[in-house]
Amino acid sequence: MRVRPISPQLLVAELAERLAGTEPAGPLAGTGPAGRLRVAVDGAPAAGPDQLAAALIDPLRALGRPVLHVRADDFLRPASVRLERGRHNPDAYYEGWVDDAGLRREVLDPAGPGGTGRLLPSLWDAQADRASRAAYVALPPGGVVLVSGTFLLGGGLPFEVVVHLEMSPAALDRRTDPELAWTLPAFDRYAAEVAPASFADVVVRVDDPRRPALVESTDGAV
Repeated sequence: MRVRPISPQLLVAELAERLAGTEPAGPLAGTGPAGRLRVAVDGAPAAGPDQLAAALIDPLRALGRPVLHVRADDFLRPASVRLERGRHNPDAYYEGWVDDAGLRREVLDPAGPGGTGRLLPSLWDAQADRASRAAYVALPPGGVVLVSGTFLLGGGLPFEVVVHLEMSPAALDRRTDPELAWTLPAFDRYAAEVAPASFADVVVRVDDPRRPALVESTDGAV
């Protein structure tokens, strides 16, 4: 394994080229029309998964791939469920803030092999605490759906490509908004119980967002 420093701009370019060159399977391997590529961009809010996913949209489109960016924060459970154990409970934050079933039903399954391609870009408006009333979007075969957010791995959500943004505990503590410091134990649990960096397809160290680094195997593959 080696750690290769890379500029933020080159990181986006390399990731876009990799994703554009990854063809999803059809309904059955080697049969049927091309499917859609489901990509997780996973990381703590301080790591910027939403920002990285958003930065990939235009480069992927320029490479000929239709794209939809979906934020896990737009698939939160209602406040009555999400905050049942209090507003600052790290275990509840880790275990049950995101509506995984809704994300799978409305985004990942329709984007998967044999899916309709009719995706819902958001389900819940957490600020207003009501359904977002978003319209469905048609993602054509060969398209890419980028799902960004925290704790996307380890719960069985289906992705073809996983990008994990890794931070050291010290960097995470330093860069987390003080108002969100109560969430830090949840990330300790995630690292211990899921170990996302151990199986993600792409691992990017982002202790300093101005100087990211790709973690690569010794043969050069990320």
